[in-house]
Amino acid sequence: MNSAPLIRIEGLRRSFPKRGGSLEVLKGIDLSVSRGEMLGVVGVSGAGKTTLLQIVGTLDRATSGSVFYDGRELMSLPEEELAAFRNRTIGFVFQFHHLLPEFNARENVMLPCMISGADRLEAGRRADALLSEVGLSERLTHRVGELSGGEQQRVAICRALAMEPSVLLADEPTGNLDQETAGGVVGLLMSLNRKRGLTLMMVTHNEELAGRLDRVIRIDDGRVAT
Repeated sequence: MNSAPLIRIEGLRRSFPKRGGSLEVLKGIDLSVSRGEMLGVVGVSGAGKTTLLQIVGTLDRATSGSVFYDGRELMSLPEEELAAFRNRTIGFVFQFHHLLPEFNARENVMLPCMISGADRLEAGRRADALLSEVGLSERLTHRVGELSGGEQQRVAICRALAMEPSVLLADEPTGNLDQETAGGVVGLLMSLNRKRGLTLMMVTHNEELAGRLDRVIRIDDGRVAT
């Protein structure tokens, strides 16, 4: 694993307006994530874990502070440029897989490529290769409702990797799975990290699963616990 920081977060704060004032969710986060590292983020509900992940993933903007990728500061970029960066650099996996039930596994994985302008042949090639890599080559034409929970999450992981991102952000990716299936999903993410050199940042309530990763940090009341 290359020890040079790929992601650097400095003084990150995020507040949300509420009646009579504001609610500060992140209270000055400083954090570095090395290239190729697998980082687990744990903490109780409401501590700020998901807010942190959304800002790192450029889905939300900080109230103050900076997020650097490879030395490039992102929070000051205009929305269109930020969206283009996100599309080519970051993949997302969520607790609720958000697969489209009217499409089969292959079509769901193809979608990000099609949206980005890739031709259907190339999108299909990528989808087939990814689904085969995670053991779903026999399930390409199965619709979402015909797949188990673990299979659905594997399809969601393939969709997140369709644009060949360098960073994978996972928000409670095992939250709806039984312990055995959850362990398999984390094992898959770890395998993809090793094979592809992915940088993985995973928010989870499951500290046992997080402990399998390279490093674990705890978010406590909007701060990194020491």
